[in-house]
Amino acid sequence: MAETHKFQTIKVEVDGPLGRLTLNRPRQLNAIDATMLHELVEAARWFDSRSELRVVILSGAGRAFTAGADLKGSSLASGAPRPKQSWLDRREVGQYGLRATDALEQMRAITIAQLHGYVVGGGVVLTGVCDLRVAAEDASFFIPEIEMGIPLTWGAIPRLVREIGAPMTKELVITCRRFSSQEAKAIGFINRVVPAAHLAAEVEQIARDIIAKPSVPVSITKEHVNAVARVMGAGLTAFADGDALLATLADQESIAAALAYREKAFGKRRT
Repeated sequence: MAETHKFQTIKVEVDGPLGRLTLNRPRQLNAIDATMLHELVEAARWFDSRSELRVVILSGAGRAFTAGADLKGSSLASGAPRPKQSWLDRREVGQYGLRATDALEQMRAITIAQLHGYVVGGGVVLTGVCDLRVAAEDASFFIPEIEMGIPLTWGAIPRLVREIGAPMTKELVITCRRFSSQEAKAIGFINRVVPAAHLAAEVEQIARDIIAKPSVPVSITKEHVNAVARVMGAGLTAFADGDALLATLADQESIAAALAYREKAFGKRRT
């Protein structure tokens, strides 16, 4: 019988060796808010406490994996800091995303991102911390943070440079242009592209194939690859990217960009 744990913004389930973590705000296209970031950290701990667990599939409910930051619910995304918060409190908020991505990356189980619809901003970052990544042919990726007037944080820059190289990281982050599943695979960011109708079955089969392998060498291989990746990224650090994010909130040009982005996003949504 499957075991579950109740959260507000995500669903988690473990059935023997297979777990599922579903971003569960479908009416908001699974937009990521502070509550979801906290719950992702808690979910990672919950999964790690299940000794039988081997693989966790990360997916999004509804029409998208995630549309990225919740512009209505996040002061960091909107460029409107809370004036009554102390600097230390605001700095704490700036670290939420990094803590969530670190927690998911460090999970003991093999993680597989199952990507469909929009994979935006923080969704690209969540994808990048998963061990394996499978996308539907019609998935659409983009990183709009600079257009929103903020730098890309949550530890994303070191991870992207490590995986797809400095020039491509600069292009995708600075231009904010959309890129397809096929391009994401070509640059080495995802493993497989499949027809949307076959996405869930393909990911399930990969999970079952991994579960069928002996657990100890699988775990050692994950830890070994991650250790090599950390060495490859020596000198790259994300320890202060939350501070960099907060710094932009006092910049008038960044604030204007954030407001323009919100107006464009919500205007399109109303039409």
